[in-house]
Amino acid sequence: MKKYYNLTISFVCCFLFCFTAFAQQTIKGVVFDNQTLEPLAGATVSIPNTTTGTQTNEKGQFVLQASTEKILISFIGYESQEIVVEGASLKVALAPMVGNLQTVVVTANREAGLRTQSPVAISKLSPTLINDTKPTNLYEIINKVPGVVMLNYNNEQHAMSIRQPMTTNSYFLYMEDGIPVRPMGVFNHNALIEMNMMAISSVEIVKGPASSLYGPEAVGGALNFITQRPTAIPTARAGIQFDDYGYKRFQYSAGATAGRFGFFLGGYLARQTNSWMDQSDFEKSSVNARAEYKLADKTNLTGTFTYNDYYSETGGTVDSTAFYSRSYKSNNDFTYRAANAIRARLSLEHTWNTQATTTITSYFRDNSLKQNPNYSIIWTAGSTTATGQINENAFTSYGVVAQHSQRFDFLQSKLLVGGMYDYSKNPYYAYTTQLAAQLRADGKSVEKYTLTQELPNDYLSRYKADIYNSALFTQWDFELIQKLRISLGARYDRIAFDYVNYLDNNATGSKSYSQFTLKLGLTYDLGKDKGLYANYSKGFSPPALTAIFRKNTNATESQDLFYYNLKPARFDNFEIGGWAAFFQNKVYLDWAVYQMNGYNELLSIRQSNNSYDYQSAGKTLHRGIEYGLTWKPTTEWFFRFGGTNALHKFIEFELSQRETDQVKNINDKVMPQSPSWTANTEVTYKPNWLRGFRASLEWQRMSSWYMNQVNTVKYDDHTALGLKGISLFNFRTGYTWKGVEVFVNVMNLTNELYANSTSLGNGASDRATYTAGAPRTFVMGIQYNFTGKK
Repeated sequence: MKKYYNLTISFVCCFLFCFTAFAQQTIKGVVFDNQTLEPLAGATVSIPNTTTGTQTNEKGQFVLQASTEKILISFIGYESQEIVVEGASLKVALAPMVGNLQTVVVTANREAGLRTQSPVAISKLSPTLINDTKPTNLYEIINKVPGVVMLNYNNEQHAMSIRQPMTTNSYFLYMEDGIPVRPMGVFNHNALIEMNMMAISSVEIVKGPASSLYGPEAVGGALNFITQRPTAIPTARAGIQFDDYGYKRFQYSAGATAGRFGFFLGGYLARQTNSWMDQSDFEKSSVNARAEYKLADKTNLTGTFTYNDYYSETGGTVDSTAFYSRSYKSNNDFTYRAANAIRARLSLEHTWNTQATTTITSYFRDNSLKQNPNYSIIWTAGSTTATGQINENAFTSYGVVAQHSQRFDFLQSKLLVGGMYDYSKNPYYAYTTQLAAQLRADGKSVEKYTLTQELPNDYLSRYKADIYNSALFTQWDFELIQKLRISLGARYDRIAFDYVNYLDNNATGSKSYSQFTLKLGLTYDLGKDKGLYANYSKGFSPPALTAIFRKNTNATESQDLFYYNLKPARFDNFEIGGWAAFFQNKVYLDWAVYQMNGYNELLSIRQSNNSYDYQSAGKTLHRGIEYGLTWKPTTEWFFRFGGTNALHKFIEFELSQRETDQVKNINDKVMPQSPSWTANTEVTYKPNWLRGFRASLEWQRMSSWYMNQVNTVKYDDHTALGLKGISLFNFRTGYTWKGVEVFVNVMNLTNELYANSTSLGNGASDRATYTAGAPRTFVMGIQYNFTGKK
């Protein structure tokens, strides 16, 4: 009997074991962004209403051993999904939440973290926003950020305004995946012509000084263009884009992940001919490649390569006579800008455990920018001759950035430490050209310049420099008390260069600038998606080498012939801000109030003959409030509004010590090119009854501004709605059906006459110049999007 009993028990145990083993199943899948199709690492996969679950790896993949009919997929910043378990492998595409304040951002802390734990004013342009905008130029997306104005100088040329007037000065840091696109000291305001729009996944913009993490030039703001990762499933897209003024673009991309390896390739070929603006033809070819390889379970290798080849004629500015008659015939047929840029990097990331990660990135940059710029034409009123210049600024860079982040249970803290070293060779030359000036009938302005002679031995500037940039940085984030998080950051930068100045009797020497920058910030979680933050941060920017070694043609006998004594610009920034969600997360609001005090701010002073003098302002003030609002009342409608009210003024700035000069200082004057109010708002409609259709109307607003430093002339033209300054409407619509996408954008819908920027000297007889904005433009495109199976 005992024998049968034991057999029965054994049989029951065996049956239960087999049943349990049979009931347990292996659930596999991949989780990715439904817009970019990039894998989502760290997404939570769980059984609903239980604590059983797992997380996705770097490639968005997961394996879950469980007995369940459904699983729940969730990730910060995305709509959660409950999925019925069907098939051997699941593919789950998560949709980003519109306006979610819990968005993960990278730029604020050099690695992924929550927006609500970052005590800075930072905005993220999402893949959905970028895709719906279908930008021809980057300014079309950048200008959607509150407090940011990217000026359109045509053919992807640009200037910037973030907590600064609209300027070409070196107060903005442009990065690609966290690596500056140019070495410190070799700033160019047109650096973003070297960017590939078809490889951009998202853009993060820090407003205010970010020097404690990213170093010099990150003063007004830092823009980080995050490139597309290999897609979790095979994808490809190809299309064309064109407008009614001769612009054509062919664009393409492809990506996939297989096992340990993933890749992405994307680029475009663009050409502009016979535009509304004379002397403005251009060509550009751009390509990005990215490969990711999983060396081991906790070690990943990423390599990227970027190539951009750009050439553009530069018709430049027009005078008031041509501007107000809408005569966009160029005053020359010889100016141009040509850029060739190569960037490559290799990153090794090792995750030691859930608390520690180390990343080492090596990079290479090779760049040449050659130009015969319109802005360099120097003409004295009434003269039938003028001069110009041809210049080339090149660099070759080798660098490395290493950082380690460590999390601690103590105060729920995180410590980031790192360093960087960058070596760049930088040769430069600028030589004179002779021009003939054909005057208008009144003899007060030039109708046409003609290039008569190049003088390659008559140098305006010629030097070579070996630049050594090095830095150490750290940041410690911790929770002092519940809901109050503190962020302490510090960085030491040293920028040094050895030089040969061929125009100063082949003088050789060394020069260096060093700076210790600090940041102190805090965030306080008020609960229910509401919070406050405050920070104090310092920023600085050394003078560009092209400014230091340019011959001072306006020098007096007591002044140096070169600008060896230019000082670094320094800034102290104070700000408070906050965020809040209302009405069941349908309305999101964020805001920031700041004051930034500037010292030795480097400015270019326009002279009466159209030349420029470099001077350091004693003291400047930058003060304002930035605000953004998003509202999604239904699944069909989305409303976005962002703006800033700001004041930029000189506190102490001596222009001249010469008794003959009428204007000697401009203390308490408003800085030119600084509108007091800028705004961008947009309403988007995506009907449920017609899936794949979208339509949006955007309004871009800039109030009037002073054109000169002595505040005697304003640009205050009336435009749409009777408002002074700039008031533009843009309309966009598109439809996607079975992978085929067509779209139409109407830019400057009401065909307003407006100027993107203006310039005027301080003399009473100086004449203004205008960078004209484009008339009404129809942009059309068609694209096929292929999505394969895993």
